[in-house]
Amino acid sequence: MTTTASPPPELRDFYENPAVPVASGPSRSLRQARVLARALGPAGVSGPRTVLDIGCGDGTAAATAAPLLRGHRLIGVDWSQDALTRARTRLPYAVRGELGDHGLPFASESADAVLFSEVLEHLVDPDAALDEIRRVLRPGGHLMLSTPNLAAWYNRALLLAGVQPVFSEVSLRGIHGRPGTEVVGHLRLYTARALREFVAASGFTVVGLEGAPFHGVPRLLRPVDRLACAAPSLASILLLHARRT
Repeated sequence: MTTTASPPPELRDFYENPAVPVASGPSRSLRQARVLARALGPAGVSGPRTVLDIGCGDGTAAATAAPLLRGHRLIGVDWSQDALTRARTRLPYAVRGELGDHGLPFASESADAVLFSEVLEHLVDPDAALDEIRRVLRPGGHLMLSTPNLAAWYNRALLLAGVQPVFSEVSLRGIHGRPGTEVVGHLRLYTARALREFVAASGFTVVGLEGAPFHGVPRLLRPVDRLACAAPSLASILLLHARRT
């Protein structure tokens, strides 16, 4: 996913590069959508709710979630014009917006839910981002956030071996000291405990935290990665559900 806060000049070209991945795996998108669908209820019962996919990237995650959120208004938001061009081929609504300083093009307390998938780790100022998300959410509105886990089971082993953890990056030009082949622009990483504390300190009540697998894990290790989801603190991906207080 691309950042939705206007990045510093040295990062802008990176995030507008079509070669930079803007979609994450479908597994976590479906898991988030199922939790959100249960929380919102059927559109025919509660009426259509407004769901913002902030950092929608190419729209893949929102398109994956759409069948489970049928009847609700799903709007993609991203900073990158390249990502929005691709998102508009999958979503009926995709608009440009930035996080921080009232940069989202929505009135205060106008949204019922926010999907925030694989964005937090890209942000220079995550505090301002959650402030802006809290502004556009109605009281009691839902935040569905996902981000890589710094303390994933394999990262613990890698650190013991003196190897840079997966998901962490020291350069925007290449991979150094860690497994993997893609540079994706991660600036911040969270453990399960740090994520809970950060979201709670930003004016949200944490409802639940789950784990999800990572599509980049080697095939032979994927069964272990799926098992690790039972303990979110060890999982590859953290899926957090919170509500605006």
